[in-house]
Amino acid sequence: MTDVSTTTLPVIEEHLRIDKERVRTGRVRVRTETATVEELATAQLSTETVEVTRVPIDKPVEQAPPVRTEGDVTIIPVLEEVLVVEKRLVLKEELHVRRRVSEEQVQVPVTLRKQHAVVDRIDDAAATGNEEGQT
Repeated sequence: MTDVSTTTLPVIEEHLRIDKERVRTGRVRVRTETATVEELATAQLSTETVEVTRVPIDKPVEQAPPVRTEGDVTIIPVLEEVLVVEKRLVLKEELHVRRRVSEEQVQVPVTLRKQHAVVDRIDDAAATGNEEGQT
């Protein structure tokens, strides 16, 4: 028999293990600031006036005339019954109503508020320090 020597070689295997850890590197503070700005508000205002003109007619009619419009004038008949030997319908007067529209541009100062966000970065060294005096 031959003397054979056996050599054992160890087989080594490495395994990778990855862990994640949160590390605070700093903080931020978000706040809003409000500023007021004076601006002129502009608006178009309309004013409508009515002018009434009495037009005497004093003319007998068989029946009441209807309310009518001629151009920008609305004509409203005013009637009166007059007692004679017989009863007659007399157109006493007409009211002529004219509409007039006037416009005026106005400017009124108003105060508007506008906000914007301000982000302040706080260092981690400052964050770990005394936070009592910080705002």
